[in-house]
Amino acid sequence: MTHTITVIRGDGIGPEIMDATLHVLDAMQLGLSYEDADAGLMALEKHGELLPAATLESIRRNRIALKSPLTTPVGGGFSSINVELRRQFDLYANVRPATSFPNTRSRFADGVNLITIRENTEGSYISEGQEVSADGETAVSITRITRKGSDRIVRYAFELARNTGRKKVTIVHKANILKSTSGLFLKVAREVAAEYPDIEANEMIVDNTCMQLVMRPEQFDIIVTTNLFGDIISDLCAGLVGGLGLAPGANIGADAAIFEAVHGSAPDIAGKGVANPCALLLAAAQMLDHLAMPEQAERLRKAIVATLEAKDGVTPDLGGTGNTMAFAKAIAARL
Repeated sequence: MTHTITVIRGDGIGPEIMDATLHVLDAMQLGLSYEDADAGLMALEKHGELLPAATLESIRRNRIALKSPLTTPVGGGFSSINVELRRQFDLYANVRPATSFPNTRSRFADGVNLITIRENTEGSYISEGQEVSADGETAVSITRITRKGSDRIVRYAFELARNTGRKKVTIVHKANILKSTSGLFLKVAREVAAEYPDIEANEMIVDNTCMQLVMRPEQFDIIVTTNLFGDIISDLCAGLVGGLGLAPGANIGADAAIFEAVHGSAPDIAGKGVANPCALLLAAAQMLDHLAMPEQAERLRKAIVATLEAKDGVTPDLGGTGNTMAFAKAIAARL
């Protein structure tokens, strides 16, 4: 069966790592076809807008997108395009695996293998009620948690555990202080957990979670939490396995899914050909799982691992002297 994928090449190093990723996917001969769509600074230059209607329509039609990083200004400028994409398609589940790979900077010899599932559409990122007082002295933002949003993200976590053979879900919250918002999330999470007696469920306050992750990450299997906490924890987990260059992400909704490298656009190294394509390649593996091709997803992951073991063509961030496309070609050769 042929699948058409909306491809967003992104900003900075985005086009380079996308070319590398598509090279590997083409080598796998999966019958995929690609439909290019623009977003970010490239779209602004070409179309005068950051997220053209044609891009939204392409995602809506194909229901699957593979996306390179998009620039988001810090402290001002335009709002996050990533957040807008999640809002447009109600991509409520952000799925971030953190897995140890050979010859990386991971500090844990026993290996890390966990997944953070972050609610993706509400919480502190709803972009409502954000304002700064006229005197510039006070800033206000709304945080909104709903029963519906909490139920579906926690249910997604337990279903993923059941379907993938994972045994434990840790519900992360701050209900001791944020008794309304985090309190509602925890209350709903407990109700959902009771429906899955085959999966162990435990609860952990977010600050303790961060401490436990850096001390004993092996105690975690799946973490489920709200938007802001999940954003922070998932990057912490990436640090446990060697950094964001090995961190893929999936944004899942009922009608569409977007798979991405979660690192930034790295304009300082754009055009130099030294960007590590692994995060986007691992996101492509998540995409293959979503497309009901688990054997091919595993085939891709094993080729990445074998290439890292051999240090064949790997990029400077992983201690090698290769470049982006050399790395991709080495992976493709092991398929």
